[in-house]
Amino acid sequence: MLRFYYVIIRNIFRAPYIMPPMRDMAKHKDRYTFEERYAYAQKIINYMKDTAHVHTEVYGEENLPQEGGYVMFPNHQGKYDALGIIYAHKKPCTFVMDKAKSYTFLVREIVNLIEAKRIVLNDVRQGLTIINQMTAEVKKGRRYIIFSEGGYGNNHNKVQEFKPGSFKSAMRAKAPIVPVCLIDSYKVFTNPRFWEPVTTKVIFLKPLYYEDYKDMKSPEIAQLVRKRIIDTMRLYGVDGN
Repeated sequence: MLRFYYVIIRNIFRAPYIMPPMRDMAKHKDRYTFEERYAYAQKIINYMKDTAHVHTEVYGEENLPQEGGYVMFPNHQGKYDALGIIYAHKKPCTFVMDKAKSYTFLVREIVNLIEAKRIVLNDVRQGLTIINQMTAEVKKGRRYIIFSEGGYGNNHNKVQEFKPGSFKSAMRAKAPIVPVCLIDSYKVFTNPRFWEPVTTKVIFLKPLYYEDYKDMKSPEIAQLVRKRIIDTMRLYGVDGN
């Protein structure tokens, strides 16, 4: 977390210029398109990346569906994961995160800005509500990031089991499922030498379209997506098991 505080200190002079617009855009969504708000979120993330000396390599953009909504399923390593994907994903998207962690400084502003979903862990009823909302929005063309492992702990580059229930929104929307492989994302906020440059990777894999998974059950889809991410990690010299 030392790098996070380092970034805040390095950008403190920008706070009077960047925070009020974020809050205003989030409060008055009728005045700003989702595209405008997403572009502003990317601008903030670029500030953070530059001052934190984080370089994110992006691969597989050609695999992303060109039209319509879809759900991205990355492995989960740490607090930088969603930011790295948003940086890499040119078209507007949003994400789902643990409600308990969504009200910290700057995280709250980004969540509100791009209408991310706050999910209460272990609350089945609220989780179903979020899934239903996502399903409706994905049908209308929205793109989501959801971390199927749930938490990240000390996962690092080890991929934990994916929760089958997290795939329900994509399945009900009959939308593409896009596996996303993250490598070394955990290093951004865990490396004690916070002043040193860090390189991460975001790799968009080929999607599973409805025709590919319509006869599969959610546990089978979860296992397949996890396997594809681990196989991709191996191609980059990383053992994800």
